[in-house]
Amino acid sequence: MSPLVPLIMFGWIPVVLYLFTRFPAQQAVVISYVTGFLFLPQVVKYPIAQGIPPYDKVSATSYCVLLATLLFDSGRFSSFKPGWLDLPMLVWCLCPIATQFANGLSPISPTTGQIMTWGVPYFIGRIYLNDLAGLRQLAVGIFAGGLIYAPLCLLETRIAPTLHLKLYGFHARNDFSQTIRFGGYRPTVFLEHGLWVGVWMMAAALIGVWLWKTKVIKKFKEIPVGRLLVGLLITVILVKSTGAYLYLLMGIVILFIAGWQRTSIPVVILVVALSSYIYLGASGNLYTIPQVVSFVNSANDDRSGSVAFRIINEEILSRKARQRMVLGWGDSGGNRIYDEQGKDISTTDSLWIIVFGLQGAVGLISFTAVLCVPSLGFCYSRYPPSSWSNPKVAPVAALAMVLILYMLDSALNAMVCPVFLVASGGIAGLVHKEPESKKVSSVRSSGVKRPLVQQRQT
Repeated sequence: MSPLVPLIMFGWIPVVLYLFTRFPAQQAVVISYVTGFLFLPQVVKYPIAQGIPPYDKVSATSYCVLLATLLFDSGRFSSFKPGWLDLPMLVWCLCPIATQFANGLSPISPTTGQIMTWGVPYFIGRIYLNDLAGLRQLAVGIFAGGLIYAPLCLLETRIAPTLHLKLYGFHARNDFSQTIRFGGYRPTVFLEHGLWVGVWMMAAALIGVWLWKTKVIKKFKEIPVGRLLVGLLITVILVKSTGAYLYLLMGIVILFIAGWQRTSIPVVILVVALSSYIYLGASGNLYTIPQVVSFVNSANDDRSGSVAFRIINEEILSRKARQRMVLGWGDSGGNRIYDEQGKDISTTDSLWIIVFGLQGAVGLISFTAVLCVPSLGFCYSRYPPSSWSNPKVAPVAALAMVLILYMLDSALNAMVCPVFLVASGGIAGLVHKEPESKKVSSVRSSGVKRPLVQQRQT
């Protein structure tokens, strides 16, 4: 491990504090979360105290933003007013308590870990990015993050995914074979897996397409957005993630249909289809469908064989999870599969099966709702599809679509992205408010509240 690792990790604290004194609060939050997710090192964990989540890539930015808010903008905490859209996150964060007690285990570490990993980013989005201007900043921030990552992705397709190794002294993932795809390299940059890069680049491209189509931004750093989008879309193709291709196509089609037909029915269809898939998998009915059985038995190439292997493992894990159907196994390890020698032989590729095994149906339903309900609330309660082409609303529409696609990916893979949780909290906060005027105005005139330290400086 390079000496740069602790320097970067602990140096991140003053960097985030500086961002809160240098930029408006909403912008500081966006820069902190996007940059931290994309560039902090993987795997490294620094213990803090028993029962408190360690300081690592996932939690570092949340710790830092909470500290910055406490120091420079403490009044922001009192602005939080809970609403019905916050109920799924509340259940998701607290269900480890019931799960652990049901299994005779301590609830402290699992609960605090869940709160820090999922609840705090959601809460930060809830109190900081709960308006159209703040969510616009987040959408542009994700798009900018994709543009910054694009040349690094292209570099790794040529030299192999070694940037994490060169900078931090170790690979983000031990299984280097996962970076080989379609006869070439699948970039990982500073994320754990190439599939994570694919989802991030998909989100950036989808947001970029919609911002370009709705004329939210015409130039970025004096470069026409259309030109940048071409490069970004080429990069999405070169990251070699077939799932990302599908998500991007689905997202673009749904957004354009919603804009033209002024209906959210395609969004609802996608959420219902996704929920049905998860229900079938959790109940075990998915694995008895003749087409699924036939596919598993006939898979004969690398790609179909990989999917078949995943289905077989999820069927076994789902069967094990149903032994603790309601609340799951907790962190006892009972959700895993072991051979006769007691060796763990489980392969958990998807986030939904992990959640189902650990926290049962309660956790699975609440987790799905965390990502889908704010987006549905945005569609039906405040900002119908007829408004999604409006330049002030368009960024939120793109973010809402990204959240649903992220949940779709969680049915197949296991990516934890705090940035998307910030978006979920921001959209929930927006929906709880009275609809803002959708008249186009500049972001500079949107009245974004700045931290107290900045008010003193001006």
